[in-house]
Amino acid sequence: MQKIFTKEFRPGEKWSSVIGKNKYIHFKALGDNANVSVLLYNAKDTSERYNMPDTLKAQYTAHLTKGNVLMSDNGRVLASIVEDSLGWHDSITGHTTRKMTDEKYGKTSYQAQGNDYYRCGEENFKVELVRNNMGKRDLVPCVNLFAKVYVEEDGSMHYVTDHCKKGATVTLRTEMDCMIVISNTPNPLDPSEKYPSVPVTLEVYNAPRTDLTDECVNYREENYRAFENTWDYLNLMGE
Repeated sequence: MQKIFTKEFRPGEKWSSVIGKNKYIHFKALGDNANVSVLLYNAKDTSERYNMPDTLKAQYTAHLTKGNVLMSDNGRVLASIVEDSLGWHDSITGHTTRKMTDEKYGKTSYQAQGNDYYRCGEENFKVELVRNNMGKRDLVPCVNLFAKVYVEEDGSMHYVTDHCKKGATVTLRTEMDCMIVISNTPNPLDPSEKYPSVPVTLEVYNAPRTDLTDECVNYREENYRAFENTWDYLNLMGE
């Protein structure tokens, strides 16, 4: 595989970019208890974006791991999870807000602390969306890579500490040209009283074209249909 891009995300850092189809996006935690919040959009039409409810109900799951796909609100596949050392990534908790961050870790600001102020997922996402000609109404539920949150029968949600160890990895494969937005900010349910400071690396590689034998295509019948929708769309777009 040919590596075409690499980046390290410092704690609190945000980033966005278009990543073309047939690319591996490889994330690696450089410390324990990492959390990277991710949004995905169709780069050619950002009104199509990651849809959490459809992704979960179509695959009969409340968390994501190898074999799962990230579906759009048009029933197509934006990206697939092709490798995963953890077996569980949070799909239901969402991102941190300014109020939540101030109450949990102490109030900070750029004016007072400079670049050392505590960033939140909501602000990071909004800034990156504006940079890509979108806005706060385009902010949708995110995926929290490296985090594990489970739900009890009574509806209570629980964050699992020590789920992610240093060196944990997860790899996505883009199935269409994607706009990806990333925020390296804490999981909202992380019980730590100290603002988590875990850097994460991202590497992008060229990937082979997905075919009918692929594990993600055959993970469920619903996945197969979503891939068919994706391939039809790409064929009609001349891709």
